[in-house]
This record gives sequence, structure tokens and C-alpha cells, in this order.
Amino acid sequence: MANPSAFDASHAGREYVMSEIEEIVESFEFLDDWDARYQYLIELGEALPPMDTALKTDENWVKPCMSTVHVAALPMQEDPARVRFVGDCDTAIIKGVLALLIDLLSNRSPQEIRQLDVDGLFKRLQLEEHLSPSRHVGIYAIVDKMIERASALVPQRVN
Repeated sequence: MANPSAFDASHAGREYVMSEIEEIVESFEFLDDWDARYQYLIELGEALPPMDTALKTDENWVKPCMSTVHVAALPMQEDPARVRFVGDCDTAIIKGVLALLIDLLSNRSPQEIRQLDVDGLFKRLQLEEHLSPSRHVGIYAIVDKMIERASALVPQRVN
């Protein structure tokens, strides 16, 4: 029989993630139009801490993205099974999307990251409708790179 406290912790974690996603969606919905939303993304990107140039390697480069994007996974000091992300981008709006993703996906295990409904979030934010198709592909490439880097840093444990 499953451990009820493990179920409760998993359920509570899912609710926490949902509330984080709801906060992101509500922030976007609060803004009247897409000019304001673009500006919000630009501000998120401007607030992103600088990425150490030593981490701007081929391994961390998001090649399918039209912009030059790097994203690296680093172990969380307090829980090495979880990762935090750092990243950088040379274009303002995509850097803002990267900042949003770094905030959402950091402090999670690779399994938790894979389970997040990032596609659902993007649909609710209407990013597909307001970014060019090539930028849209690039955003998914960023998510894929984040999953890849987190999985490489924290290998799956065999029970």
C-alpha cells in the first residue's frame, strides 16, 4: 500500500506548482495588451542575473533557437536531487521567457520538471499566437535543453 504521507506531499507539491503557474497566467492577464506583456517579458529578462561565461559552453547552448541562448543546471546546495538554472540570451523578449522558465523550473528534480505542463502554460499565455513560429520552436528547444541539462546533472536513481 502507498504511503499516505508521500501521496499528501506529492499532492501538495502539485498544488504548489499549479499556484505558481496560476500566478504567471494572472500576471499576464492583468496586463491589458500584448505591448504591455512584451514589456513585462523584457523586464523579466533584464532582471535575470548574469550568467558566468564559463557556463556558456556548447553543452549549454540551445542550438535550435534563433537567438543565442545558454542555460545550465546547477545542483541545489540544500538538496542535490534538485536543480536550479542559470541562463542568458541575446534577445530581450526570449530572455524574458527564459527568465520565466528559470523561475518556474528551478528548485525541482528532473522528474518534476518533466511532469510540468509547460505546453499548457504557453497555451494559456497565448505565446504561440504572439511569437513567430521560429521563436515558438526556440522556446520549446529551451525547455528541452533544461530537461536535458537537469537529467544529466541528476541521473535517475534505480530502485
